[in-house]
Amino acid sequence: METMSNIPSKGTKKRVVIVGGGFGGLKLARRLNDRDFQVILLDRNNYHLFQPLLYQVATSGIEPSAISFPFRKIFKRRHDFHVRICTAERVIPQENRLETSIGDVSYDYLVIATGAGTNYFGDQTLAQRTMQLKTTSDALFNRNRMIESFERALNTSNAEERRHWLTFVIVGGGATGIELAGALAEMRKFVLPKDYPELDWNEMRILLVDGGERLLNAFSQKSSEDVIRNLKDMKVEVLLKKFVKEYDGKKLTFVDGEQVVTNNVFWVAGVKASSLEGLPQDIYGRGNRLLVDEFNRIQGMADIFALGDTALMVAENYPNGHPQVVQPSIQQASLLAKNLRHMIKGKPLRPFKYMNKGSMATIGRNDAVAEISGIRFSGFFAWLLWLLVHLMSIVGVKNRLFIFINWMWSYVTYDQSLRLLIKPEVKKSDPF
Repeated sequence: METMSNIPSKGTKKRVVIVGGGFGGLKLARRLNDRDFQVILLDRNNYHLFQPLLYQVATSGIEPSAISFPFRKIFKRRHDFHVRICTAERVIPQENRLETSIGDVSYDYLVIATGAGTNYFGDQTLAQRTMQLKTTSDALFNRNRMIESFERALNTSNAEERRHWLTFVIVGGGATGIELAGALAEMRKFVLPKDYPELDWNEMRILLVDGGERLLNAFSQKSSEDVIRNLKDMKVEVLLKKFVKEYDGKKLTFVDGEQVVTNNVFWVAGVKASSLEGLPQDIYGRGNRLLVDEFNRIQGMADIFALGDTALMVAENYPNGHPQVVQPSIQQASLLAKNLRHMIKGKPLRPFKYMNKGSMATIGRNDAVAEISGIRFSGFFAWLLWLLVHLMSIVGVKNRLFIFINWMWSYVTYDQSLRLLIKPEVKKSDPF
């Protein structure tokens, strides 16, 4: 029985319910036509978020609106496309029914593209006491926290307390951790001395911590070495083979007993798939990802699919599944759109083959590393390529323009103009 309101009858069309409007869900929704399918897109937000640039929102480089684009604006010319803001709670496969926070909806094809959240490896106290970077709310909270830390450092006469506010620890040596460390280091060098000339910015510490033997495990050894050297030149302290034991909100303790006293810990050490409940337990694989076949079809299911970070597709070159980055999600979505059309026409399905288009990470001004088609390069050219790729990946011409202007302004003036401490005030009469 259908309980979700204002969803018109699908008629003779096949109904595709897509859970998640990230890179995979958005790509699939754009590729499906109104002639053959009724598409229902479910998401907790009413916008698509370009997550790779969240760290720039957190470090006052760009506004959150510049990396967000409303779903209804993207699909305003679609005739049988429906967006609902809700939380998908449970799938009932035997009834082709999905339970959500606003009611149930039936489907002919269900696509789970819920992405991944931060992985705290079972320690929920870390979730409460550290800063993560997965949503717009996270980025704005982090921005407020950083600016408030600078203000509190300025307001205290206690030298030890001031150092606690000026110590920033980033746990996780992947691309996000490196980009965040680089952005903080540039703020310390170019921006903060102008805003707070009363403070000694040599007291500010930026520590990048990782449990592995090197940073950027997805890159070559040479790229990792380049990144470490450049970060150290920026006075970022890199600690490798360090595992966090606990953080009490004031003191970060490692397994080897070493401690760092800090009020600011970023946790970007890993991801965990945000999979739906209701499927057989043996479907959930490593990292809570859903086991799928070469057509992104969940094993044992004829009409339920998973994309991107949520999907675990074992392939010859990827025995642990494809990397949880943007490109696999987009490529899987493009192929699934074709396969869904093949399914309703009785044509054979095409198996997924991942095309690795390379990896990039920026360290800071004029500096990045890139590995594309076996070619490794770094420095200014890699940085320009990183800028171009990310700029062209943004949804909306206006958003691209705003980001380009912000980047050019920051590059020319060595400044960022978004250092605003804005805290929402929740009123008791607020119905939400």
